[in-house]
Amino acid sequence: MKILVINCGSSSLKYQLINMENEMCLAQGLVERIGNEGSVLTQKVEGREKYIIKQSMQDHKDAIQLVLKTLVDETNGVINSVEEIAAVGHRVVHGGEFY
Repeated sequence: MKILVINCGSSSLKYQLINMENEMCLAQGLVERIGNEGSVLTQKVEGREKYIIKQSMQDHKDAIQLVLKTLVDETNGVINSVEEIAAVGHRVVHGGEFY
């Protein structure tokens, strides 16, 4: 089972794709400057060069679409289909008395 873990900030998105069968990280990445000029995605995969995409991303929807596209990329991806992802976890941090 593969799990995609994401952590969104106001203008960034960090992610890891983890194979839970052996608890190995298949890929990890960072999307920076979401909604700003100079947006960039950097993905790291063990044993490979960093894969960098400089592309405009207006919002987090654009960012996650690029992350999924990158994970299944024929040359630089680590899975054949997004259907290989069994679950998505997201770190949520809220302040206040109710959380």
